[in-house]
Amino acid sequence: MSTGVTHATSAVRAPWTQVTSAAVLLAHDDIDTDQIIPARFLTTTQRAGLGQYCFNDWRYDESGTPRAAFALNRPENVGHRILVAGANFGCGSSREHAPWALLDAGFEAVVAASFADIFRSNANRNGLLTVAIGEHIGALHEWLRTTPDGLVTIELESQRIAWSTGHSVHFDVDAFTKHGLLTGLDELGMLLAELPIIHTWETANAREGA
Repeated sequence: MSTGVTHATSAVRAPWTQVTSAAVLLAHDDIDTDQIIPARFLTTTQRAGLGQYCFNDWRYDESGTPRAAFALNRPENVGHRILVAGANFGCGSSREHAPWALLDAGFEAVVAASFADIFRSNANRNGLLTVAIGEHIGALHEWLRTTPDGLVTIELESQRIAWSTGHSVHFDVDAFTKHGLLTGLDELGMLLAELPIIHTWETANAREGA
């Protein structure tokens, strides 16, 4: 008997494997979600277009003129796919728009000493990898200040971030999150992928006449 259920999957993005890119450095602690995307821009559930508001109040003055000194406005930082910050990144109110804005701005990963738990969950679930490297963040900051065009490589499978020659640091990611990122699936997608096993179990355990 057909269940009428389509065996589909739900993908957040292309599978996350690795990224090699120069990085944008925002060497501040406690960058909160209202700085990442101010509350007045939370009027949509559409992800596309939110990148233009990413760090809006830091990027623009009261008249809307770009602040030339801000990192995201510097021409040499255009196209960088890694953001490097300080400790407790993404603190403050819970808003999924924060990782949406970062993704739409072109970032694939954020590297910090530590992350606020809710932001980290929202980010990883949406395909924005969060890389917490603790006390090693100071060394990365210093290297980026002296080598602003240097490349940083993040590999999810091996859970390594590397910069400069031979400088490699392990980062933690739980198995469930890692699987979702590597496959490009969100929680619903992972559940749908198990439907054949679920249906087999239900058939084997169904009561007669049910």
